[in-house]
Amino acid sequence: MHQRSFAIVEAPSILGLRPSGVEHLPQALLRHGLARKLDARLAARLGTPPYDPEIDAETLTLNPRAIARWSPQLADAIEDVLERNEFPLVLGGDCSILLGSALALRRRGRYGLLFIDGHADFYQPEANPNGEAASMELAFATGNGPALLTDLEGLAPLVREEDAVAFGFRDMEEQAQYDSQPLPDTLKAFDLPAVRRMGAAAAARAAVAHLTRSELDGFFIHLDADCLDDAVMPAVDYRMPDGLTSDELCSILRIAVASGKVIGLEVTIYNPSLDEDGQAGRVLEQILVECLRDSGPSA
Repeated sequence: MHQRSFAIVEAPSILGLRPSGVEHLPQALLRHGLARKLDARLAARLGTPPYDPEIDAETLTLNPRAIARWSPQLADAIEDVLERNEFPLVLGGDCSILLGSALALRRRGRYGLLFIDGHADFYQPEANPNGEAASMELAFATGNGPALLTDLEGLAPLVREEDAVAFGFRDMEEQAQYDSQPLPDTLKAFDLPAVRRMGAAAAARAAVAHLTRSELDGFFIHLDADCLDDAVMPAVDYRMPDGLTSDELCSILRIAVASGKVIGLEVTIYNPSLDEDGQAGRVLEQILVECLRDSGPSA
């Protein structure tokens, strides 16, 4: 098998959150040398529709129609990369970009999802206090939520519940406080306490074993910067104490990529506006370079 080259898709959407600074994630990581160090092609940069701060009365979600229109555009850009047998590295933006990434893969077959995030992001709209799709994208991607956002191109669910793994989340108290719907039993979950009990490497191997089952064509990685320890990654909009160490995250990513079944990866939520000295961004860039370049996704 030969090593696939990397292609960067800039997807700085804030439609699922707010224009707080996460829209500057791509430029910040590129400024730190991400493309140069990965020898990555700059494949596309998507513009995003205007942001509407009013919650939609029908879906109880911010910007649902704009997200539904924009996600297929992102899917097109990712598919263009995949058609060239390249590895798409998608730089968000907020977590709602997952819908575009998942749509690209759903068009092509049956793919799994390794969802590495400090939050489970499985809220139902009626319980979500802010109407933010960035707190509901795992639910939407797995077909739980308003059809406008779950049934893109009539392909719901974009990812089957049994083909997704939620990994490293630590917002269990917040979920209970706001009455978030629980993760379904069919969706494999390793919260942060479970990752710590098992050890990051063992938990990653168990997750990857689930995502490399023969019925799957491969799997995609969603990486939210807030999965990292707050002491390492304070530049996120919803901070929580604790989180994965840089070494733990590197171990998880290395094991995933070494499977040879990862088809692409997206990075979300790092907010350069909250990173005055740029240190958090440098840490994130270094993790990506170390774990992707050295592991070498294969075709």
